[in-house]
Amino acid sequence: MPESFARENDGPLVCVAGTRPEVIKLAPVYLAARAALGPGRAAWIATGQHAEMGDQMLDAFGIEPDVRLKTAAGGDLAALTANLLKDLDASYADLAPSVVAVQGDTTTAMVGALAAFYRRIPVGHVEAGLRSHDLDNPFPEEANRRLIAQIAAAHFAPTALAAANLKAENTPPETIFVTGNTAIDAQHAILRNPTLANAFPPPEAGRRRILATLHRREAWGAALDGVCRALAAVVDARADIEVVLPVHRNPRVSATVRRALGGRDRVLLTEPLGYAEFQSALRQSFLVLTDSGGVQEEAPTFGVPVLVARNVTERSEAIDAGVARLVGLNGGDIERSMLRLLDDPALYAAMSAAENPFGDGKAADRIVAELASRVGATWNRATA
Repeated sequence: MPESFARENDGPLVCVAGTRPEVIKLAPVYLAARAALGPGRAAWIATGQHAEMGDQMLDAFGIEPDVRLKTAAGGDLAALTANLLKDLDASYADLAPSVVAVQGDTTTAMVGALAAFYRRIPVGHVEAGLRSHDLDNPFPEEANRRLIAQIAAAHFAPTALAAANLKAENTPPETIFVTGNTAIDAQHAILRNPTLANAFPPPEAGRRRILATLHRREAWGAALDGVCRALAAVVDARADIEVVLPVHRNPRVSATVRRALGGRDRVLLTEPLGYAEFQSALRQSFLVLTDSGGVQEEAPTFGVPVLVARNVTERSEAIDAGVARLVGLNGGDIERSMLRLLDDPALYAAMSAAENPFGDGKAADRIVAELASRVGATWNRATA
């Protein structure tokens, strides 16, 4: 057992989340912990990094946070980091966690891990080991996940490749666990409910839908404008195509998207969708154009090909499996890639037929079982 897990503490497993993807991917862990460990053994801190979109996801999973921070979000990473560190430290003092679970690579995840480290609380890192090997892409996420890897006591890698990345960085092998990705757990929960699985209207008869999600910092400005114009050009070139684009609330994103695509026929710009609505829209789509990491993981569940509007991806498993293609941030390249996929039945069939490389829907159970067995003798006795 790693020394950092040897704690005589019967406090709760505390999940820390602040963004939409974090809520989606930690919700299965939190719910599995409540089911396996009993009342009072799991708690949730909502940091408010993306308050409205985070609350949407909490409602979708029926989670009421134990702590809601009022940390100021926005574009200033330094202020967000400083405020989160102070607020999370105070929350940990009150909750006395036996272990803190963070997910992925956000500022919330990085600071959640750092604040726990300062209080000598072991950290379980969900979705550990993803690497682009480029600190500028994605920014600041690549740095965040590398920093968390130096702090975490348990690394829950979604795939064998992610585990290999950690081992290459000399992470102790006994702290690495290949679990699958909890995003797939969340999808399976939605699919079991037919009402939720059909929560978004299908395309009109005879139309093919392109679902687009765009928000990354490295695309802000001219690159994002070019991506939007590529979508407009494809709509103009193919009369059977419609685009659905949930517009991110960041004004740097929304202003560009609405300027380039607002008011166009067969282009639906929506507010950010709830989780069930988004999964329903995704399931009904012909293809996805995205810069989101989570969507790269989710789309293969439904056999929907993914075009990744980024220069690099830390989810190369999707590329290797043939379910996704990296198309960069040049508008002309993106337009040509979309048209090829729309017009080439053989290519489309190959990309839509492959299995999802990211998991089987049982990752959260594996994570909770591992934490329960390793977090310390007192906690184990209390939950036995």
